[in-house]
Amino acid sequence: MKILFLTRYDSKGASSRYRFLQYIPYLKAAGFECIVSPLFDNKYLNNLYSCKQNNFINLFIYIIRRLSVLVTTNKFDFVVLEKEVIPFAPAFLEQFLNLMRVPYIVDYDDAIFHQYDCHTNLIVRTILRKKIAVVMRNARLVIAGNNYIAKYAQQAGAKQVEIIPTVIDITKYSLRESKKNDVFKIVWIGSPSTYQHVEAILPALAKICNSKLLLIGAGKREFNESWIEVRSWSEVSEIKDIQSADVGIMPLPDTAWARGKCGFKLIQYMACGLPVVASPVGVNAEIVEHGKNGFLASSIEDWVSSLKKLYNNKSLRTSMGKCGRKKVEDHYCLQVTAPRIVELFYDG
Repeated sequence: MKILFLTRYDSKGASSRYRFLQYIPYLKAAGFECIVSPLFDNKYLNNLYSCKQNNFINLFIYIIRRLSVLVTTNKFDFVVLEKEVIPFAPAFLEQFLNLMRVPYIVDYDDAIFHQYDCHTNLIVRTILRKKIAVVMRNARLVIAGNNYIAKYAQQAGAKQVEIIPTVIDITKYSLRESKKNDVFKIVWIGSPSTYQHVEAILPALAKICNSKLLLIGAGKREFNESWIEVRSWSEVSEIKDIQSADVGIMPLPDTAWARGKCGFKLIQYMACGLPVVASPVGVNAEIVEHGKNGFLASSIEDWVSSLKKLYNNKSLRTSMGKCGRKKVEDHYCLQVTAPRIVELFYDG
């Protein structure tokens, strides 16, 4: 069968890379012919990550290119969409696929329906609040990154809904080497747009004596505090950077958008054998088994207490790290989910 993947991003986009691109070799080995057509290229992402504005002309070119690909979809057995055809456009483009009698599978690793139904602009809310429900309802299959998204799809009337978490290739991750850092190193990995979640717990992190906070992918930021280090994200170095730390963190606000997150950074930390501390929001409370592979922290006091326990007890860090690694091996790695994706695509 011949599949067209309409991804949001090219290889530098984490969602496209982990939800789609890493499955291509498995699908090809199973006999599928796979064509990938990203909406935004890596130049767009480079500007986004460095907080530069993407100009209107380039955005227009991206949209025209996507529309030109859309009219060729009848050459494929089915189409796989990342979230939607074009952001902030009504669902008529997805309905066009139905008119062309081209079945499509749609995948979500974020609750992007809240991007519309919770938008501050009344016009956007009015026109687009039901867009994603329409896209889901017309899809042959909805793949959801977590139960929160899956429930929305079911309520929208989706024909078939499957939960597939965002996972890593376990062969690329090795356990952190057992070595003693000069300081207690706390790592956070993310993007400039999600760094704000770390800001909310900086008072807690500042109370951990002899510690260093490593921020990966937070953008170009300067701090007067010597205990905060900022590094640019790189696919080549991200695993090594995580492995250099003693604990990984994932703070989140308890909002509708955050409840739709897939907890991917926790999976990356745990794959490296790190204990984790996270806000008990959404899927975080499923991934983190409190007291076993990490701690769930609801308040500043919880964050301070949890990090101090890990700071003072190396054997606890080691045992929690091993439990986390085992959970990734059993549930959150490509080697577990790829056969299921192949099976779903055959059925699709």
